[in-house]
Amino acid sequence: TANALSDVYAMGAKPITAMSIVGFPLDKVDISVLRTITEGCLDKLKEANVSLIGGHSIQDPELKFGLSVSGLAHPDKILLNNKPKLGDIVILTKPLGTGTINTALKSGKASEESIQASMNSMVLLNKYAAEVISEFPIECCTDVTGFGLVGHACEMISESDLGMEIEFNSLKLLTGAKECVEMKEIPGGTKENIKFRSRFVTNFDDLPDSVKHIVFDPQTSGGLLFTISPKEADSILDVMKSKNIDAFKVGKITNNKEHINIIF
Repeated sequence: TANALSDVYAMGAKPITAMSIVGFPLDKVDISVLRTITEGCLDKLKEANVSLIGGHSIQDPELKFGLSVSGLAHPDKILLNNKPKLGDIVILTKPLGTGTINTALKSGKASEESIQASMNSMVLLNKYAAEVISEFPIECCTDVTGFGLVGHACEMISESDLGMEIEFNSLKLLTGAKECVEMKEIPGGTKENIKFRSRFVTNFDDLPDSVKHIVFDPQTSGGLLFTISPKEADSILDVMKSKNIDAFKVGKITNNKEHINIIF
C-alpha cells in the first residue's frame, strides 16, 4: 500500500482515492490471509486519508495485491523526476536494503532485527517526507523502488547534460542489509538492474560487489530521492530529523553527462 502511494507523493501530489487489484489462489491459501492483507491496506489508506472506492479480484495461481491510486496536484507545483540543477545536493529519505533483506528472509537467513527494520521501512508512508519537501523550493523528485538507487538516479539525469556523484559511505543502510549482501542474498532484480544500468556508472568495473549490490538493490516502498540547492540542504535535513525522518545526503549533481560516479 505504501509502495503504491509513493508515486503520487513523488510528484508533489496528494493521493485521494485507490482501487485494489487482487489475484488470489483460493485452492492454495486460506481466504483469511486476504482478509488480513486487506485490513493492513485499509489501515495505511486511513493513515494517508485515502478512500478505497472499489477494485477487481481474480482467482490466480500466485497471490498478488496492489492499488491503482489517483491524486491531485497544483499544476504549478508538480515535481518532475528529471529536472535537477548543476551543483544540487541529492537527498534520500529512507535507508536502503529491503531487497537483500527480503531475499534473505525467503532463504531463512535474515535476522529478526533486519526483518523488523525492513518491515518498518516498507510500511512507512512517504507522506511525511513529501510534506516537508513541499515547504522547500524543490522541483526534482522521484521515489526509489524496483530500479534501485542507481536506476532512479539515472532517471534524474537522463536526456540532460548533467550527471551525479554518489558517496557510498554517506548512504544509510537498514539493519542487517550489509550482512545479507555479504551472505550473497542477492535478489534477481539486482542482477537485472546491473544488466541494464551498469553502463551509466563510469567506475562500475572498479566497484566491489558489496557496493554494487547495495546501490542496485531493488527497494520495496523506498524513500523519496530529490535534489535541492546546497544552501537549503542542511535546513531540510534538520526539519526531516525533527520529524523522525531518516533522510541523508546521497551526493550531488555534476556535469558528467548522463553518467554516475560512485565514490567508495
